[in-house]
Amino acid sequence: MTEQAPELPESIEYAGFWARCGATLIDTFVLLLVTFPLTFVIYGNAIWHKEALVLGSWDLLINWLFPVVFVILFWRYRGATPGKMATSVQVVDAKTGQVPGFRQSAIRYVGYVLSIIPLMLGFFWIAIDKRKQGWHDKLAGTVVIKLKKSEH
Repeated sequence: MTEQAPELPESIEYAGFWARCGATLIDTFVLLLVTFPLTFVIYGNAIWHKEALVLGSWDLLINWLFPVVFVILFWRYRGATPGKMATSVQVVDAKTGQVPGFRQSAIRYVGYVLSIIPLMLGFFWIAIDKRKQGWHDKLAGTVVIKLKKSEH
């Protein structure tokens, strides 16, 4: 018989759609501060006139791979990206309340793509779900919680 992990306390406060939206905007800005200058230095004005989805190997590395690694590592080691830290929210395992593992974080990131594809419905789901889970959270078994003042 396997021992089941304890559920999160009912008193936990889940982070809602707008707090998470704000965190995403901050993260996007932080990533652009890093990726845009690097891409511009390497490719120059070609970034404005590109017809291909990827300009080359540096573009693939800077604009596709780096954001994936950035986000997954922040979730894994801090439980939050810079935007989530700024908005005082954290990603945790839905059953244990612990920071998600690497596999769980990778599944959550892939879930972002699945949440975006059908008109971003997977993200809008956060607004109506009782635990404020998007589809990516449900796939990965995570929730995003508000941190109490003492937890900062």
